[in-house]
Amino acid sequence: MNFDIPEDLQTYLGELDAFIESDILPLQMKDDNNRFFDHRREHARTDWDNGGLPTEDWESLLLEAKRLADTAGHFRFASPVKYGGRDGSNLEMAVIREHLATRGLGLHNDLQNEHSIVGNNIGLLLMIHYGSDKQKSEWITDLSESRRYFTVGITESAHGSDATHMETHATRSGNTWTINGEKSWNTGIHRASHVLLIARTGGKAGDAGGLTAFLVPRDSKGLVVEEMLWTFNMPTDHGRVSFTDVQVPHDCILGGEGKALQVVQHFFNENRIRQAASSLGAAQFCINESVQYATERAPFGKPLSTNQGIQFPLVELQTEAEMLRALVHKTAWQMDTYGAFSVSDKVSMCNYVANRLCCNAADQAMQVHGGMGYSRHTPFEHIYRHHRRYRITEGTEEIQKRRVAGYLFGYMNKAAPKGVNTDNS
Repeated sequence: MNFDIPEDLQTYLGELDAFIESDILPLQMKDDNNRFFDHRREHARTDWDNGGLPTEDWESLLLEAKRLADTAGHFRFASPVKYGGRDGSNLEMAVIREHLATRGLGLHNDLQNEHSIVGNNIGLLLMIHYGSDKQKSEWITDLSESRRYFTVGITESAHGSDATHMETHATRSGNTWTINGEKSWNTGIHRASHVLLIARTGGKAGDAGGLTAFLVPRDSKGLVVEEMLWTFNMPTDHGRVSFTDVQVPHDCILGGEGKALQVVQHFFNENRIRQAASSLGAAQFCINESVQYATERAPFGKPLSTNQGIQFPLVELQTEAEMLRALVHKTAWQMDTYGAFSVSDKVSMCNYVANRLCCNAADQAMQVHGGMGYSRHTPFEHIYRHHRRYRITEGTEEIQKRRVAGYLFGYMNKAAPKGVNTDNS
């Protein structure tokens, strides 16, 4: 077995680094744009008097960076060649996402809102796999060029992790569906043109079938953004949305009636492995910064790095990072080789371990850096606050473990990768 990063991918990482130095960093340092990344970042990014939403100049800067990356041929790396991409694989994306996160905070890769010069355009992926011909003609160009996108409405206030008991429902009359219910944590709702809404259209509460995905226009009558949910790491782009007698045509269904869970699970597996790689990269950044600081800092006449109280926690974290890296690469390769559903348990392992590792590494980095580590003049508190989110929002640690246990003890269908995925956690 060869664990080396392929030469062509290693070369591409060099191209990305060169692009960051030549195009992205100058933009970051222009006109005090660095306020979005230094100790002022949370305040600069947040419109506190407008519901805590992201500021216009912050989001405009992110869009400008994406445009530069797209022009340079990087942003659509994971997309099919026919849509302007390079057919980037899950393994390649995992390596790239880790590499970019290991560089630390910056305009090249801001994990708080999934911004990156190499886009993780899951909406485009879903449209390519599950969209009708009409939907593809309407959406693919806009999604590819970041001109339009949809938020995903799955979670409900009373049914966080249990999507199969959701109360949002849709009933059909002729060619029209009427939707009633509510969704929480609709990320990006303030900018989205549509909500990819999951609603029950058949079966009973708890059934894996009978759930349907609808592309609902944001300006539909009866769709109301009730509030923006403030979070541990601001700004917020997470809305609680209600749907009262919202009417949509039958052709707005994505992926087929009653098949929403298959669409959602595809989204989860593709997104989770890339997000795990990003958390791994952020953890490695925290470890690297701590090692460097401990080597340079010399209280009481000797470097901090000579103390085992500093050495051993970082050794433990580096060991976990090395083991996780091997599992992430193996899992991403298996997804490419055998399909997105073939290693659902391994994806969950990668996800919950990576998110926990990142939080632990950020916490240790704060400790090693002392008072400055606790301050906002170092990036560790920002990394901790953001990645603490992923221990909940990408499927809680408990749900991820439950999923692994389902495969380990035989409660979930081992043959799921060859047909319909039966995992509804």
